[in-house]
Amino acid sequence: MSAEHVEARLGAYADSVALMRVSADVRQAVGVEAALIAMATELNLDTLAAMGFRSPPDAGPNHLLIAVRASDDAALTGALAAADTALSHRAGTGQLAGERQLARTTAAAVRASGPGLALISVPGRYAFAEAMDALEAGCDVMIFSDNVPVEQEIRLKDFAAQRDLIVMGPDCGTAIVGGVGLGFSHTLPAGPVGIVAASGTGAQQVLCLLDYAGAGVSAALGVGGRDLSAAVGGRSARAALVALDADPATELIVVVSKPPAAEVAAELRAFAAGLATPVQFALIGPGEPDLTAAAETALRTVGLPVPDWPRWPGRGGTTRAGVLRGLFAGGTLCDEAMIIATDRLGPIQSNIPLRPELRLAPRGPVVGATVVGATVVGATVVGHAMIDFGDDELTAGRAHPMIDQSLRLERLAAEAADPAVSVVLLDVVLGHGAHPDPAAELGPAIAAARASGGVAVVASLIGATSDPQDVGRQAAALQAAGADVFASNAAAARFACGLIEGAR
Repeated sequence: MSAEHVEARLGAYADSVALMRVSADVRQAVGVEAALIAMATELNLDTLAAMGFRSPPDAGPNHLLIAVRASDDAALTGALAAADTALSHRAGTGQLAGERQLARTTAAAVRASGPGLALISVPGRYAFAEAMDALEAGCDVMIFSDNVPVEQEIRLKDFAAQRDLIVMGPDCGTAIVGGVGLGFSHTLPAGPVGIVAASGTGAQQVLCLLDYAGAGVSAALGVGGRDLSAAVGGRSARAALVALDADPATELIVVVSKPPAAEVAAELRAFAAGLATPVQFALIGPGEPDLTAAAETALRTVGLPVPDWPRWPGRGGTTRAGVLRGLFAGGTLCDEAMIIATDRLGPIQSNIPLRPELRLAPRGPVVGATVVGATVVGATVVGHAMIDFGDDELTAGRAHPMIDQSLRLERLAAEAADPAVSVVLLDVVLGHGAHPDPAAELGPAIAAARASGGVAVVASLIGATSDPQDVGRQAAALQAAGADVFASNAAAARFACGLIEGAR
């Protein structure tokens, strides 16, 4: 019989990113069936109930929830010890508030240090108030939070424009400012290329390819995945272009975006044509160059040679006939792969489809490790399909898949067990903030998938030379497990399509 523990600790606080990592650590403990370590916000209490836990009486936003379900009492004791260890470790590294008196409001932090860049990482429903406080205090803002209403995004960006400030985000996962990587990012040397990105993982792909070729960056300004939508209209993209155009260290600006609204892309091209610095567009979409081609064009523009992009061949062998399944942490990488695969294989179903009629199923909330009525663990899918596990509705109340791989690992096992599946395509994104050793979890899962009956696994590995995970070690581990590994996501997608075509 399962053993369960739920408590609410008053006066203990940690930011949501730190607690997502603690939850991920605890879920890896032996015998753990479910775990949630989070502040007792309304959203997290709903998630707790959906996972089948009882809610502690009188729990509120000032309480720290610790909920663990394990296979037996011994496993539960070990899991709770792991939770306490992880929490105390993060307190010791300054990620949890301890004895040191820290600023408790944005205004207090600005008074202590002066205006600068404020990074907002709170549940989406609270991000607007914190971001507005930062803007009123004279700070530029990076909003890491997702699930922020688009109406609030527009208000924040209009308010920032009135004060000659910039809002990066919401859902801005990647930025490099003053040589410092923010969010899911990398440490890269200074160089001539500036990036404006309405995409996190798309920017990371371009940044890592430039890094491999020896080209540094002046800055990477994320603007949020919706910035080039019809609703938002490129508000922050224009501000970021102006900022980089005024930077004498920037010789070329590259605009990276997931599929934009056509009218917004056209307006942004016209705006860029009036700048002194040349601007190159890397806009994911049918008929557009892929991200690898965009990186190659950027290299040629700044006078650097284009290298042979790394590839680590897998074990080979016969691939059974069947369909392609993509399991992605990065939405833009998923989009890029779908566009490539559509040209080669035909329509691709997805939870972020290229066309509305290709949506896999109605969306639903996360319940434990399952998405109700939707696309993930246990759902039956017929035909080619790709899933973006980083989509807002799959990250509400849980860590991003670049941190917590559990949903994707479960789906990988399900795809390998499906005799209709021939090839599984996935991305592995390294860098600051990402899982410290993703190959340690993915490697055994890939080996098991390969052994289950002939499914092939192809991976794009997005990493820079200085990343803490060690891109070479990660590649070797994935390759040893039997995956074909590519530094280029586009090359990985084309190789996967070739395996499908060859198996026919």
